[in-house]
Amino acid sequence: MGTFHDTPRAAGAQTGPPARTGDGGRGPLGTAVRFLPALAALAVLVAALAASDTPVDAMARYAFYTGWGVLLPGTLLYRSLRRAPHTLVEDLTMGAVTGLVLELAAWAVFMPLGLAGAMTLWPLLVVVPFAAVPRLRRHWWVRGYTPVPRSWAWAVAGTVALTTGYLFKVYLDVVELMPANDASRQFVDISYQMSLAGNAKHSFPPTLPQVAGEPLQYHWFAFVHEAMTSLVGHLDLPVVQLRLMIPALCALTMLVAAVVAWRLSGRAWAGPIAGLLLFAVGEFNGGHGQTPFGSPQTTLMVWGSVSMTYSQPLLLALIGVAGDALRRTDRETGPDRAPLLGGRAVYVLAVLFAFSSSAAKATSIPVTLAGLALAGLAGLVAARRVPWTVVRLGVIVGAAQLFSTAVIFAFKTYGLAVDPFSNIRVFWADPQDVRSSTGQLMVVALVWFAFLVNTQLRVAGAVPLLWHGRMRLEPVQWFLLGGAVAGPAAFIAISGWNAGYFTHAGLAFGVLLSAWGYCEAWERAKLSRRGRVALGAFAVAWTALMIWLVGSDHDLGWLQRVDRAIRDLHPGSTGFLRALLTDYPGRGANGSASGLFAIVAAGLTLVALAAVCAVLWWALSRKVRPMRGRGGIVLLTAALLAATPTLVLDLPKPTWGPTVWGALPLPAGKVEAARWLRAHSDPADVVATNEHCWSADDFKDPSAPCTDYRDFALSAYAERSVLVEGWGFAPRVMAGTDPNFWDQDLLKLNDEAIGRPTPALLAELHDRHHVRYLFVNRRVGAEGAGMEKLATKVFDNGRIGIYRLG
Repeated sequence: MGTFHDTPRAAGAQTGPPARTGDGGRGPLGTAVRFLPALAALAVLVAALAASDTPVDAMARYAFYTGWGVLLPGTLLYRSLRRAPHTLVEDLTMGAVTGLVLELAAWAVFMPLGLAGAMTLWPLLVVVPFAAVPRLRRHWWVRGYTPVPRSWAWAVAGTVALTTGYLFKVYLDVVELMPANDASRQFVDISYQMSLAGNAKHSFPPTLPQVAGEPLQYHWFAFVHEAMTSLVGHLDLPVVQLRLMIPALCALTMLVAAVVAWRLSGRAWAGPIAGLLLFAVGEFNGGHGQTPFGSPQTTLMVWGSVSMTYSQPLLLALIGVAGDALRRTDRETGPDRAPLLGGRAVYVLAVLFAFSSSAAKATSIPVTLAGLALAGLAGLVAARRVPWTVVRLGVIVGAAQLFSTAVIFAFKTYGLAVDPFSNIRVFWADPQDVRSSTGQLMVVALVWFAFLVNTQLRVAGAVPLLWHGRMRLEPVQWFLLGGAVAGPAAFIAISGWNAGYFTHAGLAFGVLLSAWGYCEAWERAKLSRRGRVALGAFAVAWTALMIWLVGSDHDLGWLQRVDRAIRDLHPGSTGFLRALLTDYPGRGANGSASGLFAIVAAGLTLVALAAVCAVLWWALSRKVRPMRGRGGIVLLTAALLAATPTLVLDLPKPTWGPTVWGALPLPAGKVEAARWLRAHSDPADVVATNEHCWSADDFKDPSAPCTDYRDFALSAYAERSVLVEGWGFAPRVMAGTDPNFWDQDLLKLNDEAIGRPTPALLAELHDRHHVRYLFVNRRVGAEGAGMEKLATKVFDNGRIGIYRLG
């Protein structure tokens, strides 16, 4: 490796000869063969959507939207900024991410002007100049692309297809597009997210739709994208969120990971490996279906968090352009080096991706800043002068963080606070003081072991990169390392369940570094063709073995198997692991105890197995020459694939779904009424309702106290602001400790106007608060006597009555 350099690069400088990565087939047949992997992945996606009752016309309109509203303007702009072409897939992928940024800008221009109805035309602002200006016309058709290897294309397409199949099983085929009856249920966050998207279709800036006029101090860019998809593609919001958007964004994220890993590492195969680690390999749970550390996502495919899914391609693109600025042409040795993006282009793209990432997910920019800080510190120490490239990038990313903190979030923390170790010390707590100091030290060590194995095993490929380089890393490697460390470090330092998203943001950096390290380890192993086949066979067999080991023991998995083995070896013993699990002080109060020690049991078993195999390999390699120097790549392959059963475990019992944690009632009658209101009211109309919380038994006992104010279905499916609906996710509530509504006089007015209506109360709702409709859920309480004389009934399905005021 090498030292830091911060010298200017000559215009047009290349990093080396184009990669010899394909046969560049000519003619119609060659073109068809070249695009066959992409078409196959697309076919799987279309089949999954069709099998989950997605309307065919909706798929067609979504294809129009992605092509016209995202891909075309974004690709044209990206081509005009980057200096030299690399691959067609990179231009289209980075162009799509650029298009996501442009649609934010278009929304911010058209909405204040009252031109939401003309939103379909916004791409003309890009298309017309690129058609009219001679210097820009050349970006419509580009030649000189480096062809990608067919195996590379099939590997990436296979990962996309695998992900689509997983999403179909745990999401598309599970979550109803529309509730079938009054017993239907839905994950709590879905209706909240859909309500924000519905508000973004009509308001600039968005407001909190559950409390009309309340500012939305939240990362809401994802919901602008959802709103733009609906406006430009003329698509129904439930179809966008519950069918089309999530698999499309996941596929885009895998493509961005693949092209960024290739560009930064100079190794084409780092791309599919990064995509595999990011999506197909989950957290190492030891056979238990849910991680005890932070948010319970199985992988980054968090369909329950639209903001997380939307933020990933933006963050990876930001990593790609920032890392490209840190590349050094005189130190790179990768066989498939991509041409540098170019001086000013890097900074323009960094501005676009940084500011769009800032309010896409609040965890993205802090982790990126930490990566740049480590790269800058390493550069300062190594070269003993200021690394100005890092400084310039830091200013851009820092400005994006300031923008989101001050303008979007209004300095709200959403309940996060600096409290070191608060998210993990519960696992080693000993409130009864029953452990000896040695026992307590062992438990603390095991908790740290479990945390690292569970959340960071996919980053194991970075270890040989750091080891062989003796920490003398390139600037871009320091940048990736800093982001990879900052994510889990932030989870450790900050309290709150949502701090787990920092770990996910750091993983985007970590898998890029891990894939890079794996490729270098592969190169050092110098495997023969027979050796590569043998390693591939081992990878398949190892994955199958891991899946079999966790098998049907979904609750404790490997822990049960190991514990049973110990008792078989020592009859009458209760087993050390079982005793350790019983000794866990939070077992009764914290359901994550079994998950934690399943990770410990499985992790320690793997460590022991690795040690035994390493000794055997060393002994055999003394006699079998081809084995020498190749044990490391085998061990690394096993480590990176150890968590592959996670997706398999999630298939029969998804971590999130309509029948598990977070699933709330979504009666079909309520949705029917809300959608009628959407069709027959004006977007500016405010609605008042008597329902503010959710009930597990659908208000079987109307007198039961209301304690959970996460009711968002009316604002979601009506796409209208509600005077007071459910306020459980309001920023001012999430940041405090009081779950009650902050304006009790307004709440009293709202409820009395529906329950005990008078002309004065209804007039105050109409004149002062701009309420035009009353949405009465009779399961909560019937409208007051005389309502039909004071307001006009316009809808009634028995469960819901809707009245118009004025």
